[in-house]
Amino acid sequence: MTAAGTHSRSPKPSTIARGDARVVFLGGLGEVGRNCCCIEVDGRILIIDVGLMFPDVDMPGIDLVLPDFSYLRENVDRIDAVVLTHGHEDHIGGLSYMLREVDIPVLHIYSSALTLQFSKGRIEEAGLLGRVEMHPVTDGQRLMIGSFDVEFIPVSHSTPHGFGIAIHTPQGVIYHSGDFKLDLTPIDYRTTDLARIGAIAKTEGIRLLLADSTNAEEEGFTDSERSIGRNLLDIFRSNADKRLVVACFASHIHRVQQVIDSAVECGRKVTTLGRSMKRNIQIAREMGLLTVADKDLFDIEDLGKFDPKKVCLISTGSQGEPMSALALMASNDNRWIKLGDGDCVILSSHAIPGNETNVGRIIDGITRLGADVIHSGIARVHVSGHARRGELRTLHSIARPEFFVPIHGEFRHMTHHARLAIEMGMNPDNILICEDGDSVVLTKDGIDFGDEVPSGYVYVDGIVGDVGTGVLRDRRKLSQEGVLVVIATIDPVKYSLVSGPELVTRGWVYAPDAETLLGEATETVRKALVEALQKAKSEQHEDLEELRQAMRRSTSRFVSERTKRKPMIVPVLLET
Repeated sequence: MTAAGTHSRSPKPSTIARGDARVVFLGGLGEVGRNCCCIEVDGRILIIDVGLMFPDVDMPGIDLVLPDFSYLRENVDRIDAVVLTHGHEDHIGGLSYMLREVDIPVLHIYSSALTLQFSKGRIEEAGLLGRVEMHPVTDGQRLMIGSFDVEFIPVSHSTPHGFGIAIHTPQGVIYHSGDFKLDLTPIDYRTTDLARIGAIAKTEGIRLLLADSTNAEEEGFTDSERSIGRNLLDIFRSNADKRLVVACFASHIHRVQQVIDSAVECGRKVTTLGRSMKRNIQIAREMGLLTVADKDLFDIEDLGKFDPKKVCLISTGSQGEPMSALALMASNDNRWIKLGDGDCVILSSHAIPGNETNVGRIIDGITRLGADVIHSGIARVHVSGHARRGELRTLHSIARPEFFVPIHGEFRHMTHHARLAIEMGMNPDNILICEDGDSVVLTKDGIDFGDEVPSGYVYVDGIVGDVGTGVLRDRRKLSQEGVLVVIATIDPVKYSLVSGPELVTRGWVYAPDAETLLGEATETVRKALVEALQKAKSEQHEDLEELRQAMRRSTSRFVSERTKRKPMIVPVLLET
């Protein structure tokens, strides 16, 4: 795919010569989530991030969406390692599923100690910890990972200890920005290392830039994370007469720190709701990344012992996940807390694209229970962790890449990022807009598209890969039009109808109120089935599938003519 003014897309079979570098995109392009790509040099593969995506509203019953790991399964012997840019689920959440799908004896994983700890939980739950070796790295560290010369460059983001990844290849440096912003006053004072990016650009040159496009439509600069602390404190003070619940990402340790600081300053004790929130706070405290005294914490089981006006609950579920702690609160099903007039719930997050409906439903449910809800639509309780256009211009001016591929975002985000690069003076022919499944090949002569690889969605509904597009299509139809089951019993020897047909419906019409309609439908199907049986008798050939088709066609025609609806029709034919 292309955007106006960018390098035209002409995928072609590619033979990767020795010394050439190839980038294969398995997810994260044209969507928010599933971030995963591969760097290939001299037959070896380095994987950057293995993320998941939350399902859209048109994916009923789906828990998670993963990248297609077919390419990795087919090339398992060539994989050197996985490098993780940071600890958000859309970058690390697919690791345990990849281990199930890709038969690699030992997977080496490199990232910050915090990100590795975040990753460890899911892998351990899957019983696969024995198949990984985790290698913590530090800011600015450069090391050989298999065949790859990799440098970890600090970047600020909404979870601590994120990295940009510089891969020093025979074709020059490939710089992968990870998710980043240019926060000049971050909570931990760990800023994006623009000096090192500039030094690489000056001494070696950045041959190919792969950069975050999430906020490429937004002008200006993303506000500092530190600015949210002041706003939270004001909200805590103005709601001193209420019990407070704050929902945010469990990995957003800096936000959690500011919530805790505000609570403690206002004389409140803090507890957590949600397993991941409790685990991540424990990890961050043990690593010295989150500061809170033991006396200021209590276990959720002791909630009833405290004055509601003197507590603050930090909860998961800010994206409206169906079984999260916040969702259970909104439906009044949470075992620990029942919301009411004396409560105030703060959603310290933005809805990820695709989650807006779920988040809106949560807000509505909490409001119905009588609690106040404060969210980013009415108060400044969240700032993004992604660079806006001003920061992207800064990155481009410092990196001065020869070639550029925008990543991490929906197609419109990547298109705006490509146009920004052109505004910054880049040659449009040196910019490629890619999609999942594309690959690009970097040679001494330039860059071009290479082979395409499998990149479809893998849906998780209990078991990886047990749900395909056909199942989702059926689920959507069931949710929209309902189902009509037609049951009949025949005598295959006499070619006669023994009993039925009987019609059972859910979601098409309400049976007690539609007896006449169902009676007419039953008679229509009976006649069609009797005619089909008589035809089969005359031909002395019983074809059960043809009989089922007669049941389906007659039912479908009747339903369409009488109700203009299209429920799923399931014929069930039994033999005596």
